[in-house]
Amino acid sequence: MKIRNSIALVTGANRGLGSAFVQVLLDAGAKKVYAAARNPRSIKIVSGVEPLQIDVTNQRDITAAARAATDVNIVINNAGIFQPTPLLAASDADLRAEMNTNYFGTLAMSRAFAPLLARNGGGGLVNVLSVLSWVNLPGTALYSASKAAAWSLTNALREELRAQGTQVVGLHVGFMDTDMAKEVQSPKSNPLDVARQVLAALENGGSEVLADAVSRQVKAGLSAQPPLHVAA
Repeated sequence: MKIRNSIALVTGANRGLGSAFVQVLLDAGAKKVYAAARNPRSIKIVSGVEPLQIDVTNQRDITAAARAATDVNIVINNAGIFQPTPLLAASDADLRAEMNTNYFGTLAMSRAFAPLLARNGGGGLVNVLSVLSWVNLPGTALYSASKAAAWSLTNALREELRAQGTQVVGLHVGFMDTDMAKEVQSPKSNPLDVARQVLAALENGGSEVLADAVSRQVKAGLSAQPPLHVAA
């Protein structure tokens, strides 16, 4: 599909990767970008941007947005949360919060907007995943579980939406230079570069973006046996 003259919707568009998606879509010639956030007043208003209120854990927000943005042909499910909590120490609220946002929110958005994408010629659906879809680091268990579920969801959506002509793209990336990773000292990707890779995949018919070296290395090693830890 072509980005020029497209009409896109980006969730979590007020900062980080979401804000980068808005910018690169406009730079690539998108006609309009619906920039969605829980607080639409946090959206930077420029020509071509229309703010929308979407909390992806709130079905009423999603339904209202689908009624307002009937002309979309690209949906980018970017909204997500990360709570660095050890799995066994997490509260029930912590356990549900990441799944509700990162998995069920992505599912709810996809269900609401898939019929609109079909009506508008198929278009593209992008789910922002993570290298942590495949691995766990200390404190990432909740996030990794939610992103692993979202990866499986993305693969299922790709099969189910193929008949209506919707291109489904999963983005895997490691650390990015955003607020979510501000305490991390490892190398970080530029969100604008990551967003550009996703738009290139949409235009080239791609289905998966491995946006950095660590994502490519981890994906290549998925068939390796996990290390054995034997008590002395």
